[in-house]
Amino acid sequence: MLTILFDGIAYGMLLFVLAVGLAVTLGLMNFINLAHGAFAMAGGYLTVFAMQKAGLPFLACLPLAFIVVALLGAVLERTLYRPMYGKPHLDQVLFSIGLAFMAVAAVDYFVGSSQQIVQLPEWLRGRTEIGDGALMLGMGHYRLFIIAVCAVLTVVLQLILSKTRFGSRLRAAVDDPRVAAGLGINVNVVFLATFAVGSGLAGLGGALGAEILGLDPTFPLKYMIYFLIVVSVGGTSSITGPLAAALLLGIADVAGKYFIPKMGAFTVYLLMIAILMWRPQGLFTRKGGR
Repeated sequence: MLTILFDGIAYGMLLFVLAVGLAVTLGLMNFINLAHGAFAMAGGYLTVFAMQKAGLPFLACLPLAFIVVALLGAVLERTLYRPMYGKPHLDQVLFSIGLAFMAVAAVDYFVGSSQQIVQLPEWLRGRTEIGDGALMLGMGHYRLFIIAVCAVLTVVLQLILSKTRFGSRLRAAVDDPRVAAGLGINVNVVFLATFAVGSGLAGLGGALGAEILGLDPTFPLKYMIYFLIVVSVGGTSSITGPLAAALLLGIADVAGKYFIPKMGAFTVYLLMIAILMWRPQGLFTRKGGR
């Protein structure tokens, strides 16, 4: 039981890092970016190629994936996404899903459809067991590493959004862009930085999740529904909601596949339906603003 709980928490934390960028663009920037998974895939493939071709160590590839994908996100935000901010949501959905399919086709054509393998360092491959019987806790070193990294990222993000001037400017730009611009806030720069960081976090999540989730050209489409579930169940007004939703869904998914393997991922959908019937607006909402 403890091992299932531990694995579920690790899976949930990974889902949170992968989906938090989508929560920011959807909840704070009011933009539906269904191509979010393509940034995660880019981070995963960058990590694989940097390790295989350039011989970089795994730990060096993680910040590299974040920085490169964040720069890619900044370029795409400036050239492709920004003109879509004022468009209807249907246009945003069609535009971003088209980008996702283009990314899938491009990776399949240039790289191939085979599953990519990430060679973890030796110290991340082991497993530690504590206790015995039903209370035995088996902790995979890599999953423990994921929990630690994601926990640090969560604290840093929460502090940035709630305690810094940038977080205040972002909330002001979201609540009323015209008033924020009148007060001297460069709304375009704030949105550019926010989109870039969200894309970089997706790239980092893709780098961390390549070994657990698998990595192939269909990654953006395969996990799109999970990202949307995390955002819709948790709410889009803060990162607290997506974090709680990701942990709940991660534990439910791991436990469901262990105890009721015939149902597979259907356990997650049942939990999503139950929560949204109880709280249609998500677990957490922010009062005020738009």
